[in-house]
Amino acid sequence: MTDVTEATDQARLHEEVIEVARELIRLDTTNAREPGLGNETRCAEYLCDYLTRHGVEAELVAREPHRANLVARIRASTDGGSGSLAFVGHTDVVPCDPRDWTHPPFAAVLDDDGWLWGRGAVDMKNEVAARAVAMAELARTGFRPSDDLWLLAVADEEDGVADVGMPWLLRERPDIRPTHSVNEGGGERLVLTDGRQMIGMSVGEKGTLPVQITAVGEAGHASIPTLGDNAVPLLARLLPRLGDGMPDPSPAPEAMAMLRALLGRNEPDLEVALREAEALYDGLGDTIRSLMGSTLAPTMLWGSNKRNVMPARATAEVDIRILPGTTRDEVEARVRGLLGDDIAYELGWPEAMVAASSSPVEGVVPAAIAAFLADEGDPGTILPTLCSGFTDSNYLRAAAGTHAYGFSPFRATPNEVLEAGYHNANERVHVDDLLLSTRFHVDLARRVLG
Repeated sequence: MTDVTEATDQARLHEEVIEVARELIRLDTTNAREPGLGNETRCAEYLCDYLTRHGVEAELVAREPHRANLVARIRASTDGGSGSLAFVGHTDVVPCDPRDWTHPPFAAVLDDDGWLWGRGAVDMKNEVAARAVAMAELARTGFRPSDDLWLLAVADEEDGVADVGMPWLLRERPDIRPTHSVNEGGGERLVLTDGRQMIGMSVGEKGTLPVQITAVGEAGHASIPTLGDNAVPLLARLLPRLGDGMPDPSPAPEAMAMLRALLGRNEPDLEVALREAEALYDGLGDTIRSLMGSTLAPTMLWGSNKRNVMPARATAEVDIRILPGTTRDEVEARVRGLLGDDIAYELGWPEAMVAASSSPVEGVVPAAIAAFLADEGDPGTILPTLCSGFTDSNYLRAAAGTHAYGFSPFRATPNEVLEAGYHNANERVHVDDLLLSTRFHVDLARRVLG
């Protein structure tokens, strides 16, 4: 009877999380630097109504009416708990072109093979749905946490310029200071060539410090190319000096933790270690090398605003991702060292540095993740990673010293499907992973706050 009841409960939970995920995907919350976009309030209102119906305290907190954040909480049963926990996610999505999709991106099509298609299916309305349903399940089953359990579903993560999401929310609400949190950025399953399975757990994110490199020449009329000193060819000579944009191998702590987990030993020869990692999983060597220092990727170019004018200045903007502890002086020294001094140029800094941050590889949340996988009989081993992109976890660490991690388990969705879906057409997730994620978050709350 117990097995039948449990199976019935799991089937109910599965149907519920699929429904919530589909409803979220159907709400177009595309975020771009255009007036009127975002509209995250659509998702925040839906989640607020859903959670309050199941006994969860929930509210909308907004700087702009159409871009609300959802804040929900199950309050602690006693004072002086051992530390609060936040489930974190964002409700905005990146733009998409429906012409490139097999199914309309906001139709939330569920096909016969169990694939849920749509913008946000992977990034990250799937996880928001799982975390919301986990909160509802905990509340209606009478869970009384030892400390506060939060759900933060925020706006404007994909762009951030509007300042209506996590950084604003943390300034506006100083009571939101979770001890621990789990967000996007992990859970992907890597099947290695030796048969082992590794499951990513993000312990931090690289920061950003973009630079503009402006070659300086002399303007002239394009009809006589030898007049003046056209800055465009000068810039074309400078940019190759950045090389492949990758750092030289170095024993950066997060990269070394990945290598130890993969190789089962401390390998002092980093080139050997990277080659072995690459042999275990295609592309993994470059991924780890990118976490050994700052990466430099030229992404934007501009010069003359008229075809018949050779410009005195031509500029490239370079996306630079930095490790925790990296300073602007260190980045500038590296850029200048690569560019040399035989061509005149200027450096500009279009945005303030966003510092990188990380959390301990070992701790309450990592231990709970490992315990869940062990109880599931999962063959995977945790692989601590540093995200080369960016998530709102960075703001939580800065504001509250939160031990923030990225994790939501995937078992039925292969890693290649996940990677192909991020910010791309035909984003999709297998619905079995929606249930797996919901069960994981229920389990995490009980282990950390039980």
